[in-house]
Amino acid sequence: MTLSRTEIDFPFSRRGDLVPRECAHLREHEPVARVRTMTGDPAWLVSSYALCKQVLEDERFSLKETAAAGVPRQYALTIPPEVVNNMGNINSSGLRTAVMKALRASPEAIARMRERAHALLDDLLREGPPVELHHGFTEPYSATVLCDIVGLPAQDWRRLMTGIDIAFVTSPVPFEGSAVNWHKDHRHIVEVLRSGPASGLLGRFAALRGTAELTDDMLATVAMSMFGAGAVSTSAFLLHAILLLLQRPELVEELRASPDRMDRAVEEMLRWTLSIGDGLPRVATEDVPLGDVLVRRGELVLVLVEGANHDPAVFSDPDRIDLDRAPTPHLAFGGGRHFCPASSLGRVHAKVALSALLERLPRLRLAVPVETLVWRTWFIKRVPERLPVIW
Repeated sequence: MTLSRTEIDFPFSRRGDLVPRECAHLREHEPVARVRTMTGDPAWLVSSYALCKQVLEDERFSLKETAAAGVPRQYALTIPPEVVNNMGNINSSGLRTAVMKALRASPEAIARMRERAHALLDDLLREGPPVELHHGFTEPYSATVLCDIVGLPAQDWRRLMTGIDIAFVTSPVPFEGSAVNWHKDHRHIVEVLRSGPASGLLGRFAALRGTAELTDDMLATVAMSMFGAGAVSTSAFLLHAILLLLQRPELVEELRASPDRMDRAVEEMLRWTLSIGDGLPRVATEDVPLGDVLVRRGELVLVLVEGANHDPAVFSDPDRIDLDRAPTPHLAFGGGRHFCPASSLGRVHAKVALSALLERLPRLRLAVPVETLVWRTWFIKRVPERLPVIW
């Protein structure tokens, strides 16, 4: 077993419409590379599909341990340590059935998604071009869908998304506002839970209060985590998918001519997406061979999803968007026991929004040169601050 030769600064470029040039080089020459995170800690960056999949599926690489005291980190924790292992907490506390039922994309839930997407587009059409799609469409659409799923009042979306702007900051050092932010939103969800919600995840949780040691604090923590992770992930992916289509008008024409191809198109865009900006973290709980490296117990491993999803060993001509690519075994939803439980819902969420957008704004295009888009820094996702469009 050998150690990597040098440490590379990570993360790479925050621009989300170009695959970082380091991906292909590392995947070919050093698929398990030594990097230095923004905290100054050492980590192993894994960039080939096979090795990324190994890390995600091998339980000796732990997500829970990334929040332990004294371990190397990507960035400072901005949420309580016990929240990091949210799916593990859900499984261990017997809440999985309630969570999975809430995440089911029922016909009624899909109808409400369509209604929200079209209502937001009505507003944009009344306003007239140019309009801005990040804060005018993708964020309110995703956040209100998650409010519906969690069982929160739709009007709560704006205050909760403001909290996400703090909760998912990636800072090399802890900062005071993160704890204040968490407790503010957590208190609000406890209050909603105690008010007796009749729908969504909180409605299911309300019936479980006081049973099997399920405290209000625990139930609110799970609900808050589901909202935060779901809203930021779906909104970020939708932004990337729209930008991808705006830069490839031929794909828009293909989808408008054959709307039945949208399912595969969403899957292909999930493969291509670069929204995960900092890698998926795991800490080794024992010494584990990984490629030609021996990862030692307590070391941090980062899964470079865009490296895996653009690996030519698995995806032929990976930089081409192929709407008919099949199969598409991408890792956009992670893998192993932490595979995203909302993957099906996320696909439907994107399909509904993109279909509505192409239907209502068939001549949609960027209002500014793509090079002028400003990409958010110090954030868990790669997202453009604004996405101005015309039609």
